[in-house]
Amino acid sequence: MFKKIILASSLLVISSQTQARGFDIKLADEMAEFTYLTESSTFGYGGADIGFGVLFTENDDYQLNAGIMITGNPAGNNKAFQFGVGGKVMIVTLDAVDEEVGALAIAGQFRYVIASETPVAFVAGIAYAPSITAFSGADEYTEYEFSIELEVTPSARAYLGYRNIEYGFENGGEFELDDGAHVGVKFEF
Repeated sequence: MFKKIILASSLLVISSQTQARGFDIKLADEMAEFTYLTESSTFGYGGADIGFGVLFTENDDYQLNAGIMITGNPAGNNKAFQFGVGGKVMIVTLDAVDEEVGALAIAGQFRYVIASETPVAFVAGIAYAPSITAFSGADEYTEYEFSIELEVTPSARAYLGYRNIEYGFENGGEFELDDGAHVGVKFEF
């Protein structure tokens, strides 16, 4: 199963002429996530943001993920509002409940930027995978996140946020991989 996901992710990267873009580091009291960000100029009209990440917890739970998000401004060219749609695939080893599961989710994002000398953005995102796209014992995947970003420099943003990641199992149980506040930084180059 892991080999298939790694192969599919590798083919996506190779076939879409990606360019190095940056890193996203997200830290909380019992969780850390590191994401390598790339950008594809050949996907769609304006390109797509692509990320490959690993999340791990203090309880030895690990999640590998790959995601793609196509973002843009709505009709009317209001630059303050940005919307995004995309997808995300996750493979996770949950040590606390002795499960290895995964999911292929659809995702959406909303971003509102307040332009000033130091721009501030309010970001909300959601991802969902029903039972048909959850696999290896997973019955459902839900993730939602809210954050406030501050542009420190044109190539670095700091943020404070809240995120909830939850897996539902075919046997009826549930597990929250992440549920709490975090701080983070995004470096772009």
